[in-house]
Amino acid sequence: MKPYLILAALLPFGAIAQPLNTMNNPNLPDYQIPSQQRMQTQMLNQQSQQKGMLNQQLQTQTRIQQQHLESQINNNSQRIIQSQPGEPTLPRQQPLPNSNGGMLNNSDASLNTQQHLLPQQTNGSMLNQNTGSTPQPNIPLKTISP
Repeated sequence: MKPYLILAALLPFGAIAQPLNTMNNPNLPDYQIPSQQRMQTQMLNQQSQQKGMLNQQLQTQTRIQQQHLESQINNNSQRIIQSQPGEPTLPRQQPLPNSNGGMLNNSDASLNTQQHLLPQQTNGSMLNQNTGSTPQPNIPLKTISP
């Protein structure tokens, strides 16, 4: 009878006591079974890891595609440069800044004076020239075949 007396004395305290885990009370509307809650947490963690891996793969793939496109552009530019006449071995030269105006500057005195390397000719003056030398005959050159 002594155990019943002890139990009767502690019974009012048991009614006042709070449950240990108030979040997992089956009587609440948002109650989740603990095993389902653990599984959901694991799935969310796995999804976030997979999302991070996919983002990293996407960045790597984008970087590789960009490098490939840049190399194609460089190769095509080199082909265009080499196919044009001129000196393909020289690199492109950057034009230097022209501080004195270049061809647009008309204040230069040398532009206003005409310099002739050959004597000035008039119409028909080359027909009446007597140079004193004998004209050379027009003889075709002999070609050597291999």
